[in-house]
Amino acid sequence: MPDRIFMPLCALVALAMIAFSMVWPQGYGDRSPGPFGSTPIQQTPEMKALIQKEKDAARRSDQRRAQEAATAAAATGDAAQ
Repeated sequence: MPDRIFMPLCALVALAMIAFSMVWPQGYGDRSPGPFGSTPIQQTPEMKALIQKEKDAARRSDQRRAQEAATAAAATGDAAQ
């Protein structure tokens, strides 16, 4: 392909990519600018409550496992590590 066609085509593609990047939604991260933005899923009250619920369940599970390990170590007479 001759450079006379290739270079302007590359410039056009680059400009299109820059234009799309300015308005394309940002997924689950921060809001997109202007009228294209929407509240990210992870920042909705329902999702925040679900995330907190999962964190609490994981914390309780870890505490339960630690307690079980300590009980098992005490039952065998070994020192807890």
